[in-house]
Amino acid sequence: MRSWWQWLIISAVVIVLDQITKQWVSQSLGLQDVIQVTPYFNLVLAHNAGAAFSFLAGAGGWQRGFFTAIALVAAVVIVHLLRKHYMEKRFSLALVLILGGALGNLIDRILLGHVIDFLDFYVQAWHWPAFNVADMAITGGAGLLIWDSLKKPAR
Repeated sequence: MRSWWQWLIISAVVIVLDQITKQWVSQSLGLQDVIQVTPYFNLVLAHNAGAAFSFLAGAGGWQRGFFTAIALVAAVVIVHLLRKHYMEKRFSLALVLILGGALGNLIDRILLGHVIDFLDFYVQAWHWPAFNVADMAITGGAGLLIWDSLKKPAR
């Protein structure tokens, strides 16, 4: 990339895909409806007022502002890091994936008061917590950050 801001295109793509898929699921399913796609994967419509794995979902409402603030601070820090390190491809890709995912979920949290989750993977009766495209981007970005930290030479 010739400039740091070009990396933001990837974040924008994540946000658009996230919002389109959430809109589609919201229009296609009722809350807690389940469509079995395979013997280990369902589409569901779940509203998550908490963070990852519904952390603090039942905390009484204060968590909405808390998670909004965290997402905004993270976005500022990520943009700052991206501006300084935009020539480091793996690190920058990790940052923009996390940024796109954080902003995708932030949009839900601001507009709806909860995050829409819809991907439900399971083995027999054990279900992984439902998640969405933004969550996949955040997880992928975090994995890339770990990989990047392991690949960098020690100073």
